[in-house]
Amino acid sequence: MGVFGVGYWIGIVLLLEVCFGAEPFANFELEFNYITASPLGVPQQIIAVNGKFPGPVVNVTTNDDVLVNVKNKLNEDLLVTWPGIQMRRSSWQDGVKGTNCPIPSNWNWTYQFQVKDQIGSFFYFPSLHLQRASGGFGPFVIMNRDIIPIPFDTPDGDIVIMIGDWYTRNHTALWQALDDGKELGIPDGVLINGKGPYRYNTSLVPDSIEYETINVKPGKTYRIQVHNIGVSTSLNFRIQNHKLRLVETEGYYTSQQNYTSLDIHVGQSYTFLVTMDQNASSDYYIVASARFVNELWQRVTGVAILHYSNSKGPASGPLPDPPNDFYDKAYSMNQALSIRQNTTASGARPNPQGSFHYGSINVTDVYILRSSQPKLVDGKLLAAYNGISFVNPDTPIRLSDVYKVKGDYKLDFPTMPRDGAPIVDRSIINGTYKGFVEIILQNNDTVLQTFHLDGYSFFVVGMGLEEWTESHRDSYNKWDAISRSTVQIFPGGWTAVYVYFDNVGAWNLRSGSLDRWYLGQETYVRITNPDDPFNKTELPVPENALYCGALSHLQKPQKNSSWTTLHVQSQLYAVLLMVFSSLIAIFS
Repeated sequence: MGVFGVGYWIGIVLLLEVCFGAEPFANFELEFNYITASPLGVPQQIIAVNGKFPGPVVNVTTNDDVLVNVKNKLNEDLLVTWPGIQMRRSSWQDGVKGTNCPIPSNWNWTYQFQVKDQIGSFFYFPSLHLQRASGGFGPFVIMNRDIIPIPFDTPDGDIVIMIGDWYTRNHTALWQALDDGKELGIPDGVLINGKGPYRYNTSLVPDSIEYETINVKPGKTYRIQVHNIGVSTSLNFRIQNHKLRLVETEGYYTSQQNYTSLDIHVGQSYTFLVTMDQNASSDYYIVASARFVNELWQRVTGVAILHYSNSKGPASGPLPDPPNDFYDKAYSMNQALSIRQNTTASGARPNPQGSFHYGSINVTDVYILRSSQPKLVDGKLLAAYNGISFVNPDTPIRLSDVYKVKGDYKLDFPTMPRDGAPIVDRSIINGTYKGFVEIILQNNDTVLQTFHLDGYSFFVVGMGLEEWTESHRDSYNKWDAISRSTVQIFPGGWTAVYVYFDNVGAWNLRSGSLDRWYLGQETYVRITNPDDPFNKTELPVPENALYCGALSHLQKPQKNSSWTTLHVQSQLYAVLLMVFSSLIAIFS
């Protein structure tokens, strides 16, 4: 802390916070380590967070400055990413390999970012080497400020449900299989909040598997946030005899409507209001079952129990039926298109979230991204967008820019699909700052895909079950399309999104399926402001940045700073940065 003591700097921070109105800080410590557990009856190594699987909720409020001190107690590198969190001006904190150097084993690293003008349901997870397939994930909830009304009555309680397909092989075995040119095969089950299925069927479900029980009170209405954090399987979510009133998805309020079930694809998050309006003659099933898979996958069904406080007995009998449309994707697609944005509700700010009239803005750039089934090239499976199977640069992209590392990546990602076998490359998209971009996602794979873009949300303006053509633009929703960060593309079909490139940095664009992502179906969008000589539109390299690749020589040994000192230093850094930016604005 230099010649001055901690107390001196605390005084400076408090003075500056009073003068400049700094936002409150929310502090968390997340320790990642291994535990042994048997969610499907088979002992296996699992990644826990603070000793829990799934990890604890990171619960913050709109505009909070968030500090998360991540301790890596694994015997491998670690990065933690925050999909859907729109880190304004700060891709340095994104937690994927193209933006951060990995946190080495037995090191800690503090992420710092602001949840600026955001609300909603999200989650965090480790982004390296399929680690999410072994756990390490948890919910991330951004609550609205008290002065901003929510577009529904205050619920009587909050419930988080994390669903996902699961393998009894750990992530190391899974990525080794992919490296050997093999597909992952059928998952071994579906977990609900880290637990296996209730024994609804004695021949399919072994005895003594621990299952999840959600305790509720009759007549109460609960806000239930559901996240699909699995590897690759789309899941249909339903609660026996209960209606799911959809109110929010990935940071945006939706037009409220009831569903008996909803397809939730890999990487997607939804918030429902569910009223406990049934009698309590028995418990009720909560079901997450695989979608668009053959009958061999029936065993992967996840089942938990909804237990009323006055319940008179256990759940029994058959599970509630899933949609019967294996050979017809139109039902699921129409369900997805029925999810519209609530254009009259306030989001994180007093003005209605639908006041951004995206449909009247001229598109400046168009990208058509085509994915296809992974192909074996020289003994290695490759997945790709537009024929480019991406390999991460040795040095993170923006660090390469700042330190002028040459040849680490190329700004030549093709805007149109290319034919032929995939090629391995480090080609990224040169995004136009404040460009309004149309991205058409064409899925020529045999399985449903999801698409995610870090640092942004985008308007889902269209979706179809065939090859996209320019005539499909006539069918786009240009008024109340939902804005989100992860969207599905049906096999053989297309999805179109609009996104406004106003967040500078290098942002990961990827498949939501862990296997396709690992095999190279990703790239980055690099966005810089050419008219910003003082670089006010992007935060500088963090003081605690890790260095690797061509910049490894800059890395200093790990310091064992106390949490209090880290917090004070981070507060001081943030406030002084705000003061510095204000002075630049005054004198420039």
